[in-house]
Amino acid sequence: MGLLSSKIPVRHGAQQQGIRTACQVARDILLKTAAQVRPGVTTGQVDRFAAAEMRARGCKSAFLGYRKFPGHICISVNEEVVHGIGGPRVIQDGDVVKIDVGIEFEGWIGDNALTVPVGNVARETLHLLAATEEALHVAIKHARDGWMLGDLCHSVEDHVTRYGYTVVKEFVGHGVGRKLHEEPQVPNYGVKGARPRLKSGMTLAIEPMINLGTEKTRVLSDKWTVITLDRKPSAHFEHVVLVTEKDPEVLTLRKRMFPKGVEDLTPLPVEALA
Repeated sequence: MGLLSSKIPVRHGAQQQGIRTACQVARDILLKTAAQVRPGVTTGQVDRFAAAEMRARGCKSAFLGYRKFPGHICISVNEEVVHGIGGPRVIQDGDVVKIDVGIEFEGWIGDNALTVPVGNVARETLHLLAATEEALHVAIKHARDGWMLGDLCHSVEDHVTRYGYTVVKEFVGHGVGRKLHEEPQVPNYGVKGARPRLKSGMTLAIEPMINLGTEKTRVLSDKWTVITLDRKPSAHFEHVVLVTEKDPEVLTLRKRMFPKGVEDLTPLPVEALA
């Protein structure tokens, strides 16, 4: 949070278009992949589908091989917060499945995520998903030229704690562009007014990771999958946003799964989000 804004990449013109295109490809692959999530399908099958989509679009996974990560996407179920690895686990009715897709396309990174409710999901879990997606869009409104990053980060925690939810502290959003993780870090908590000051041309991956229960987590023996310590569900939604002198531009734009937020817990199907 103490980073100087001069260290944060600022892109213009063709550079912005490069990121924009990569993010649109990532968005398309995310939605097609998320549409495969249903009872009876394994997480490994979903990962392989995403890999095939990446090949078809002429891009490659930004995750595969990153610090030896073995998957093409991150697929995390129920109490798994992030960094889940596709495998033999069979998706069940009532699950919530987090799909995180990061790709490299023509030298630029696109990164986005959502949480898919499968069949008959508990109402309290749907509320968690809706509140998390709400928090993402609250934060996006703060991605403006001249505004402080601390205000954006604070807005996420401020929004979800009013519902009694907790923020994952160990994993955060980030700048994105030529690399998957660039400056600045974008936590889902922070101090209002804290620097750096945002500038037009910055690209931020904003990604609330919110838990129904405790904020505490641990990493499984695969050295990647993060779960909640109390094994209660977690939700994750992510967009890449371009800071502009006007309204923020959501580069991975899709329709909201819960258009009315927590006021209506009937989620739109993934197929309707394009």
